[in-house]
Amino acid sequence: MAQHKNLGILVGGGPAPGINSVISAATIRARLEDVGVVGIRRGFEWIMQGDSDHVIPLTVEEVSGIHIRGGSHIGISRANPTRDPQLLENTVLSLLRLNVSQLITIGGDDTAFSAMKVEEFAGGRIRVVHVPKTIDNDLDLPGYVDTFGFQTARHHGVEIVKNLMVDAESTSKWHLVITMGRKAGHLALGIGKAAGATLTVIPEEFGDGPIRLKEIIDTLVGAIIKRLSHRRRDGVAVIAEGLVLDVVPDDLKEVEQVERDAHGHVRLSEVNIPEILKGQVTKRLKEFGIKTTIAAKTIGYELRCADPIPFDMEYTRDLGYCAAEYLLGGGNAAMISLQAGQFVPIPFSQLIDRETGRTRVRLVDIHSTRYAIARRYMLRLRRDDFDDPHSLAKLAATCRVSLQEFRAQFEYLVQREPASPVTGPGQENGFPEASRGKA
Repeated sequence: MAQHKNLGILVGGGPAPGINSVISAATIRARLEDVGVVGIRRGFEWIMQGDSDHVIPLTVEEVSGIHIRGGSHIGISRANPTRDPQLLENTVLSLLRLNVSQLITIGGDDTAFSAMKVEEFAGGRIRVVHVPKTIDNDLDLPGYVDTFGFQTARHHGVEIVKNLMVDAESTSKWHLVITMGRKAGHLALGIGKAAGATLTVIPEEFGDGPIRLKEIIDTLVGAIIKRLSHRRRDGVAVIAEGLVLDVVPDDLKEVEQVERDAHGHVRLSEVNIPEILKGQVTKRLKEFGIKTTIAAKTIGYELRCADPIPFDMEYTRDLGYCAAEYLLGGGNAAMISLQAGQFVPIPFSQLIDRETGRTRVRLVDIHSTRYAIARRYMLRLRRDDFDDPHSLAKLAATCRVSLQEFRAQFEYLVQREPASPVTGPGQENGFPEASRGKA
């Protein structure tokens, strides 16, 4: 009699709301077919060392009800088995010792890459599928398909920013809010746009090359000056943490000195981004004799282990079911997705960026109408501020400098301003003039 095979489940990367729902749905679907399910604790951490003892049998009773809670029932880690062929061999052998012939990995782009390499190294002995998970929303899916956890993280992030907006107005201060988003600005933009923050700053708006810290600072300072010219001393800026990774190294030497994770990424929690920005913005404002109260805050850990909202609970149960169903039906080497309500497996081969050899990352499309509308509702320096003599005079007066000097200091910022999203009768650049300065 052939030995019965197991399905393994592991989670890599950082937490995201909905992980437990994937685990629960996949387990229940497999157990209905009398397939054993093994939860592999802490991702690849133990099995890539050849240790197959850190596992837990998953049953319907074990996973019943966990779908409503955040976190990961079987733990999580950023351990990277692709660093060394020996680690990949250890991983495959550990899984085979556990009698695992089918594996579901849950994670972001790094875990997806690890899943591809494990499947490749296994050479047909283990079939692997990946469930895309990240609150950064940056996996290579169609533009209208979110990664699970993103909507829950955005929901809770918006609640925090809404409260900070009230605090800012009540106390006449500025809040600089740093959100997670290592490579892309989806979460920052999603929070900032939904909450109606004064402005949101994301890496994509600065192009492909290195970013000068001065341009980030001047973007923030320009918004503060413009707000002051409208007699408002308060505001909230939402900033994607990934900005720091693209800053010219000489502008931010701290990045070279901090710890990196197993995938080689800077541990952004080790870089005091809020205080760096706060100090530089305060210093720049003092050049114009402007004093303002600035508070800096990072939101991230509060979001990624939150209980999933109903959207993500339903979404992740569907993803978990589809992952198990696909494997049980003989499927292999694919990322699981739901597109327009239909299950669509995306072959691993389609996820690789040929230039980098890594999994592709989905960035914010700064040429989209969605982004252009977000920019239009932000309060930040715009071309029409420099084209309108009255507006330019107010800005220069706020800084106590000449019109020519203000242009010299800040006009370069508008070079990256996107095109107008919509044009129509009675509108200037797509939106009524009444919207200016009200964000």
